[in-house]
Amino acid sequence: MKKVLVATIKPFAPAAVNQIKEVFDKAGYECKFFEKYNGQDELIEAVKDAEALIVRSDKITQEVIAAAPNMKIVVRAGAGYDNIDLKAATDHGVVVMNTPGQNSNAVAELALGMMVYQARNHFNGTSGRELKGKKLGIHAYGHVGKLVARIAKGFGMELYAFDPFIPDEEIEKDGVTVCKTAEEMYALCDYVSLHIPANEKTIKSINYELLSNMKQGAVLVNTARKEVINEGGLLKIFENNSEFQYISDIAPDNAQLLIDKFNDRCFFTPKKMGAQTAEANINAGIAAAKQIINFFEHGDTTFVVN
Repeated sequence: MKKVLVATIKPFAPAAVNQIKEVFDKAGYECKFFEKYNGQDELIEAVKDAEALIVRSDKITQEVIAAAPNMKIVVRAGAGYDNIDLKAATDHGVVVMNTPGQNSNAVAELALGMMVYQARNHFNGTSGRELKGKKLGIHAYGHVGKLVARIAKGFGMELYAFDPFIPDEEIEKDGVTVCKTAEEMYALCDYVSLHIPANEKTIKSINYELLSNMKQGAVLVNTARKEVINEGGLLKIFENNSEFQYISDIAPDNAQLLIDKFNDRCFFTPKKMGAQTAEANINAGIAAAKQIINFFEHGDTTFVVN
C-alpha cells in the first residue's frame, strides 16, 4: 500500500479533504493529513516514511527531501512551485509536479475583482471609474492570463498581452492584441495584470525601468508572486508617478510604508487570496491526488517540473 502524506500548514477545506481521501481510498492508498504543523522540524519527522507528498505553499527544502528515503513524488497543489527545492528533488530521484490550471479561474476572478475595487475607490462612497473601454495588459498569457482576458471581455476592456513563450496566433485568436515587448504594453495600458512565475529570470524583473513606462493613473495588479516585484523600484515609481496605483494579493515587505505614504493608491489583501475558493481548493487537491496515482500506476509524468 502506497503511503501518501498531505502536509499543509494552511489546510485544504474540509470538502477538499474528504474528496482527496475518497480518491486515495478508492485506489487502495494510505493517506495521512498533516495540518497546521509548527515548522520544518515537525515536517521532517512527518515525511520519513512517505512515498508521495502533496503540499500547498509549504517549503520543501533539501532537508525535507533528504529525510524521506522512500519519497518518489511531490505534487504542489497549485501552479507555482518555487517553494520546492527542485535540484534537491532531482538529486534524490524525486519527481516534482504542479497542478496547472486548477486554481486559474479563482485567480483570474480575483484580479478583475480587485480592479473593480480599486476603480470604485474601495467602495468608500465616492465617485469612481468604470473598467469598460480601458486598456488591460496581461503579462504572461498562460492558464490564468487566458481567463483574465475572457472575463475582461465581459467588462468591455481592450485587451493586450505580452508573452514571448506563447505563439502570437494563439493569443490573437482570443481577440487579444500582441505586444512585442513588455515596455510597449506597460506604456499603452491603463491596467497591467501580472501572471509571471517567480524564477531566476523574473525575480525583481518588475522594476523601476519597466514601471516608468506606465502612464499617469495606471494600475499594476499582482496576483502572481511577491518576488517578481523590485520593491525599491516600486517605491520609486510611487514617488515619481503621482497617480500610479498598485494592488496585490501578496503584500510586499514595504507594504506598511506604501500604505502610510500613498494610502488609497495601493491595496493588499490580508493574505494571499488567489486560490482561496472552495472550488479551487477541491480542484487542486483532487488533481494532485490523481496525478500521484497515475504516476505510480502508469508512470505518467505529464506535469513534471524538474
